[in-house]
Amino acid sequence: MKPAITDYPEHYRNYVNLVPEGNIIEILESQLHDTKNLLADIKKEQADFRYAEGKWSVLEVVGHVMDTERIMNYRILRMARGDQTPLAGYDDEKYVEESNFSSRTIADLLAEWTVVRAATVALLKGLPKASWMKTGFANNGEFTVNSIAYIIAGHERHHVGLLKSRYMLG
Repeated sequence: MKPAITDYPEHYRNYVNLVPEGNIIEILESQLHDTKNLLADIKKEQADFRYAEGKWSVLEVVGHVMDTERIMNYRILRMARGDQTPLAGYDDEKYVEESNFSSRTIADLLAEWTVVRAATVALLKGLPKASWMKTGFANNGEFTVNSIAYIIAGHERHHVGLLKSRYMLG
């Protein structure tokens, strides 16, 4: 079930709104398949493309989405296990800068992302029903576990939309 707007900070509302109604685990499973189909056959020039100076390449966008998913998974784990320790945010620009994603191939990144998404799905499938509504604090805001699952899916949809509109893919 989609989270209530009170289940997460307003900053994430656009991501959650991008996710259709339905089973979030099934959405996450099918979503990666669709994204992989969009990116699997792009050429090196397309993978290195930046739509403007200072913007991320396609490779960096993929890496960023993957890094964010890992961080969100950690938040889910902590909150689902009842850990109320406030969790820090992260500097996505710094993560991309330090990543060296541009030296990798799209196939390599998509293979890694497949593993990351499998870990996301496995974590969510293993959660007791009561854990989905547990809350915690991250990046100066309060979240439910359920809302973070939707944020993961919406964050990917947001960036896939940018890959289509600004990077002219698909």
